[in-house]
Amino acid sequence: MYDIDEFLRKHHVTEIEAIIPDMAGIARGKIIPRSKFESGEAMRLPQAVMIQTVTGDYPDDSSLTGVTDPDMVCVPDPSTIRMIPWAVDPTAQVIHDCVHFDGTPVAISPRHVLRSVLEHYEAKGWKPVVAPELEFYLVDMNKDPDLPLRPPVGRTGRAETGRQAYSIEAVNEFDPLFEDIYEYCEIQELEVDTLIHEVGAAQMEINFLHGDPLHLADRVFLFKRTVREAALRHHMYATFMAKPMEGEPGSAMHVHQSLIDKETGRNLFTSGSGEPTEIFYSYLAGLQKYTPALMPIFAPYINSYRRLSRFMAAPINVQWGYDNRTVGFRIPHSAPAARRIENRIPGVDCNPYLVIAATLAAGYLGITQRLTPTEPLASNGYRMPYQLPRNLEEGLTLMATCEPLAGILGEPFVKAYLVLKETEYDAFFRVISSWERRHLLLNV
Repeated sequence: MYDIDEFLRKHHVTEIEAIIPDMAGIARGKIIPRSKFESGEAMRLPQAVMIQTVTGDYPDDSSLTGVTDPDMVCVPDPSTIRMIPWAVDPTAQVIHDCVHFDGTPVAISPRHVLRSVLEHYEAKGWKPVVAPELEFYLVDMNKDPDLPLRPPVGRTGRAETGRQAYSIEAVNEFDPLFEDIYEYCEIQELEVDTLIHEVGAAQMEINFLHGDPLHLADRVFLFKRTVREAALRHHMYATFMAKPMEGEPGSAMHVHQSLIDKETGRNLFTSGSGEPTEIFYSYLAGLQKYTPALMPIFAPYINSYRRLSRFMAAPINVQWGYDNRTVGFRIPHSAPAARRIENRIPGVDCNPYLVIAATLAAGYLGITQRLTPTEPLASNGYRMPYQLPRNLEEGLTLMATCEPLAGILGEPFVKAYLVLKETEYDAFFRVISSWERRHLLLNV
């Protein structure tokens, strides 16, 4: 863990970006001069920041944060301080935790929601381990939101016109950008691992090394900022929309997860003889049972459900299988000590704190309720019926009626999250799309 004062002196920092992740995973906060930051005066933000929609609006229900629009206190987490590589002057960033004036956590803070889920595991003597994989698109700068997105031009002077999955040359098209991304990530100690070209045109994937869930959520949160900033410096956009382009696959945030015994370090998904354990199967069954009700977290926007389409490299059900990429939960081929579950359902547009909290919550409920999974699927999961909600409205209905999830994620959080998402849905529903004008204006 860093000592903040020592870090600021060592790097000759002049100002600090004091940030918190909101419900959408957007960085909110203040830019503070070093002298003010070192004075010890706590940063304050309105609690309503946590329920600001992605459009900048707020739900009408003032009871979610208090009718007087009160402040919350933002406390820096020393383990998260890092330099901002793209800043002109020496600038640090620190992720903050949100508490009330009496020191109790703000229950609707995404970072607190993840911490509270991890406390359930801590009480059992278990430690979850996760490894996220993030897909994203590089697109040409597009200042008009009414126009479709296009792949950017690479070093050859041409944009991709076909799919180049796993192509090294296609990644090399953007070498200068990725050199900056890796340098920025190294400076911030984000510990990214493999870079590959995914299926879509100019679609990339970066994998993270496995580790502690809260630390990985912090890294993903900072990584998204990093990639967007680096892309802008190369005159292109990086987008984490789940489905940014018609006819191309969507972008996911796959989460590999396992469970270890804190005392022995043993993988609790594997028995002494190397076979899967009851904990493994029950964890898997929890994912199957509770994922439909968690879809507002795994797929938080209208656009998210466009990704979850049959035969488009995204799951449509909660089936599971060994080394089967067509199902929601894949068990990668591995040595017994590395046995893990890959949740392939979340989109990359999700909040990393909430998606990790949600998938761990489902697994925990499965274990404590001793649930039993279905038989593994060895065939093509895309040919099976849909088991996931087809739209955000259906997902919100399932989430609102699932009491066990409210119990582990926290009722105040679930209530606030549902109202926020309903507010966003209502805003979208008022928009008349170009499809409607094209096909309905003169034909119906």
